[in-house]
Amino acid sequence: MSFKANGDPPAQFDIVKWLFLNDGSTVSRKVGSFDESNEENQLYINSSADLWSPNFPEMPRSLCSEPCSPGYRKSKIEGEPPCCYDCVQCGDGEMSNTTDAVTCVKCPEDQKSNRQKTDCVPKALNYLSYMDTLGASLASAAIILFITASVVLGIFVKYWDTPIVRASNRNLSCLLLISLMLCFLCTLLFIGRPTKIFCLVRQAAFGIIFIISVSTVLAKTLTVIIAFNATKPGSKLKKYVGTQLAIFIVSACSLCVTLICVVWMASSPPFPEADTYSETDTIILLCNEGSVTFFFCIIGYIGTLALLSFIAAFLAKDFPDRFNEAKNITFSMLGFCSVWGAFVPAYLSSKGSRMVAVEIFAILSSSAGLLICIFAPKCFIIFLRPELNTREIVVKRS
Repeated sequence: MSFKANGDPPAQFDIVKWLFLNDGSTVSRKVGSFDESNEENQLYINSSADLWSPNFPEMPRSLCSEPCSPGYRKSKIEGEPPCCYDCVQCGDGEMSNTTDAVTCVKCPEDQKSNRQKTDCVPKALNYLSYMDTLGASLASAAIILFITASVVLGIFVKYWDTPIVRASNRNLSCLLLISLMLCFLCTLLFIGRPTKIFCLVRQAAFGIIFIISVSTVLAKTLTVIIAFNATKPGSKLKKYVGTQLAIFIVSACSLCVTLICVVWMASSPPFPEADTYSETDTIILLCNEGSVTFFFCIIGYIGTLALLSFIAAFLAKDFPDRFNEAKNITFSMLGFCSVWGAFVPAYLSSKGSRMVAVEIFAILSSSAGLLICIFAPKCFIIFLRPELNTREIVVKRS
């Protein structure tokens, strides 16, 4: 016989099965034992004993609720004993992989719970890809418009000495066509997985190239106004007729936006970012603009130049027919301002790849408007109404 540290003898218990019958009687039967002094077999259950039958076909449960399966957690029922509970499925971004889990485990930021809420799986990546229908459509449109602008540029070079090309200030027209071609190409920087280089380059390239386009249109408009007023007797505007004023306008506007971009890139440059909070099932890959103020400063600068071009062209739209390019510029600037006026609310209300698609659509549609409204009438005269071009040559030679 041995005793414990406090003088207690080893515990010895009989494991007894008690059955309480419907007639009020009880039946007991020994089915095992527990002997703390027997180190080899402290707990003994007689496997041949009939533990539960005939009254119970299986082991009775001590709970009044079914066990909660993986993907669910236990939720206490108010006013009921702790053994009674409801099973509540884990929420989005949570999982449980055990039975009767007390709480659900939150998935990492870059993962989501599967449909059964039993495991965490990686989130899908959301960005405007060339493999998506939207990205492929925008990229195809950009390439088609680039080819169209290239063809128009080739037409102007081929018919360089014709009156219709000379009357449209051919140097500025070629500069405008080249800048439009670059505008179409710069949209390709917005498609694809955002990287550090693309995030740095795309907004600066867009701002500078677009300002060159709009400032060229402004220079063409002012050239028309100055050329018309310089023909009046005693006009002091004759000294401004030529390409020097146009070069100054384009250079000054481009230098201004270049300084804005340099300050932007030096102080708060754009960088790639993964947004894991806006959507529960996807990770949005985007370019954080760094400073929204600089971004909308460039948009406002573009809008201001476009509005000035529209006002100047509208005032010059009633000039004689040989200066009728102002009418085309008026329509092009009207469409241009409408597109970028609708861009701001659409851009701010979009998320993920749709935000990028909105900006690409604004760039393509406004640039295409300039290309069509300004150059389509000239190509029409060159190919479908050549007699107008010839007639003007005869008049000028006479």
